[in-house]
Amino acid sequence: MAQRRIEIAVVSDLHLGTYASRAREFTAYLKSIDPRVLILNGDIIDGWQFSKRYFPPDHISAIKEVFNKLSTGTRVIYITGNHDDCMRRYSDLELGNFLLTDKVVIEINGKKVWIFHGDVFDHTTTRQAKFWGKLGSNGYATLLVFNKWMNAVSHFFGREKLSLSRKIMEQFNKRIVNIDAFETKIAALAIEKKFDTVICGHIHQPQKKEMRTDKGKVDYLNSGDWMEHMTALEYYDSQWRLYTYDEKEMKTERAVKEKPSATVLTNEIAFYLHALSDTNNENFLRRSGYR
Repeated sequence: MAQRRIEIAVVSDLHLGTYASRAREFTAYLKSIDPRVLILNGDIIDGWQFSKRYFPPDHISAIKEVFNKLSTGTRVIYITGNHDDCMRRYSDLELGNFLLTDKVVIEINGKKVWIFHGDVFDHTTTRQAKFWGKLGSNGYATLLVFNKWMNAVSHFFGREKLSLSRKIMEQFNKRIVNIDAFETKIAALAIEKKFDTVICGHIHQPQKKEMRTDKGKVDYLNSGDWMEHMTALEYYDSQWRLYTYDEKEMKTERAVKEKPSATVLTNEIAFYLHALSDTNNENFLRRSGYR
């Protein structure tokens, strides 16, 4: 499959390490594009639910594909979120084409774009609310898994898919996060700071719209998530687009767990190791054919 050449891809809320993560679809998406810049906008690895007992090959394959992008020249910017906030202590770490940071500002065609995860604009990461945030996150992940099995049964009987998890997430956002207030607060601050575009994730609500206040306007974009919506933001042909993964068109591959193999020294390598330990240089040169 030919890769689509795009300038920038922004993805968020993959939540690797959880049962609800759509890592296989995410890997297929990455393989389908050739971006100059890949921005991982928070909650890529879920530190809140991370367990040594669960990190399947599909999740490892997703990380490998990110590194593959790095090796082929793509600039990768990892912006920390609330579920991977443990990495914020290493903020502004830069290694080659890789940057770990809390937020980033880029300029595209003379326009300033402000990009961050968005958790600092609600109360799910502070004090007691963090406990309820973790509890709600665990419940949401469990519900997504249940929803997946329920839809498999519905498909078997020829019925349409249902999304209980989406309805519950909408209620959570309405009662706890308050999406309208979240978006309004971010837009107002972006306008005040004179940004042309502001991009975030966090609330699992893909969005692209213009927002106005009495002080001006800003383009508000949200990259959504890779648990239920499977969306991303793409910039090419001088404009931002909201991408939605199509399971019917994209081909996924199940990752196979790789078994580590022992490294065996050949006789030739063993000979040179033995020769290097020989204190008699004449013997070494004679054995290696130089005398």
